Amino acid sequence: MEHPRSPKSDTKTGIFRTKSVEQSMRDTDDPDTKLRKELTSWDLTVFGVAVVIGAGIFTLTARTAGNVAGPSVSLAFVLAAVACGLAALCYAEFASTVPVAGSAYTFSYATFGEFVAWIIGWDLVLEFALASSVVAKGWSLYLGEVLGSSSPVLSIGSVDVDWGALLIVVIITALLASGTKLSSRVSLIITAIKVAVVLLVVIVGAFYIKAENYSPYIPPAQEGDTADGIHQSLFAFVTGAGGSTFGWYGLLAAASLVFFAFIGFDVVATTAEEAKEPQKALPRGILGSLLIVTVLYVAVTLVLTGMVNYTELAGDSSTLATAFELNGLTWAKNIISFGALAGLTTVVMVLMLGQTRVLFAMSRDGLVPRKLAHTGKRGTPLRITLLVGGVVAVLAAFFPIGVLEEMVNIGTLFAFVLVSIGVVVLRRTRPDLPRGFKVPFMPVIPILAVVACLWLMVNLSVETWLRFIVWMLIGVVIYFVYSKRNVEKTLRERKEQLSE
Repeated sequence: MEHPRSPKSDTKTGIFRTKSVEQSMRDTDDPDTKLRKELTSWDLTVFGVAVVIGAGIFTLTARTAGNVAGPSVSLAFVLAAVACGLAALCYAEFASTVPVAGSAYTFSYATFGEFVAWIIGWDLVLEFALASSVVAKGWSLYLGEVLGSSSPVLSIGSVDVDWGALLIVVIITALLASGTKLSSRVSLIITAIKVAVVLLVVIVGAFYIKAENYSPYIPPAQEGDTADGIHQSLFAFVTGAGGSTFGWYGLLAAASLVFFAFIGFDVVATTAEEAKEPQKALPRGILGSLLIVTVLYVAVTLVLTGMVNYTELAGDSSTLATAFELNGLTWAKNIISFGALAGLTTVVMVLMLGQTRVLFAMSRDGLVPRKLAHTGKRGTPLRITLLVGGVVAVLAAFFPIGVLEEMVNIGTLFAFVLVSIGVVVLRRTRPDLPRGFKVPFMPVIPILAVVACLWLMVNLSVETWLRFIVWMLIGVVIYFVYSKRNVEKTLRERKEQLSE
């Protein structure tokens, strides 16, 4: 496919240097760093559903209903889905215009320049690495439950090794190294199993719904006992609203929390370079997967809060199985645990896939060592896959990682904001580019996406914001100490090769 000549605005230097869409496309033809194009619209949709239906639907729904929002948790999911949907439209246009690995990183490089691209890449490294490790540990917990034992932990001297988490990361790493198509087939089988479990939950649970459990739909606000100081939301901290649960503040806070359950549909964009017909497949994969999981999430939350009163779901140990146990359906616990185990398997797989593709794109540009971008005979970045697998395995097996949903949330929302702004910028700077999908009502939709994502961000805790800022500062130091110089070296080498 031919692209129009890159305009002069793409020749900026220094930290504002942009990488033209044409150059990004040319890079995909480099034999040493070429990915195999073998994914269809269906494959991408499966990847999206595979990563989104995971821990959130099996644990987060009950916990949020019992502690934060009550029956209105279903509305919280709708609000979170709206924010994701607005951002998804922007992702779909970008991915169909720039079908290159890297997702938000690649999009930012084409619009905002090298420094912002590095920042968003560094942000995505945090999102995917932490999320993969946390979900792997969650998989290990469910494995212990299915086996009828405690968490699979082996004590070696004074060191505890979570062998369950280590096992799943090793298996997933081997699958990803074997090829993306094989990974998509395995993902399809496991995703079919967990969707079947979710549908079973909805159908069986529907027979035990009691209308009185939906009243009050938005419970009266209550004073929170854990939202003080840096633990309260940034919005509450700035406005002095104080910590509260339930009520409208609780509903809005719940939307920020359950947003974690939707994380992953953007991973579809990281596989853009491996799609057979990216202009069609990417928008379908992104929007299709988001629509499917939104319907399933809302259905599950309506059944959950209809089966039991929300007060019976209070506490940190409540899960989807809790509602079934309270109704005497103890047999459902094992089925739900099995579904959660299957669900988390594909979540780890697709999150690690997203991590490798972002690093692959950054490596090809020289922001991290370029040698890592080498692809083997199977058309996969083997070195990066093994590196990511090793890091995630160590984090999941040896570190007692706690609940990091909020940390992952803020990183994802930050990426959504930049992509939503970037799609407007690229429309104005490069109106000549062929676009397989266009965001409707431009620029209203992107602006609404930015506002929605920023609103969810300010409802995250002050503590989360502080950690995020520290991580970004570390990234800034690495950029100026190493990455900036290495990119310039990479560009010099390319010019020398072209002159020869």
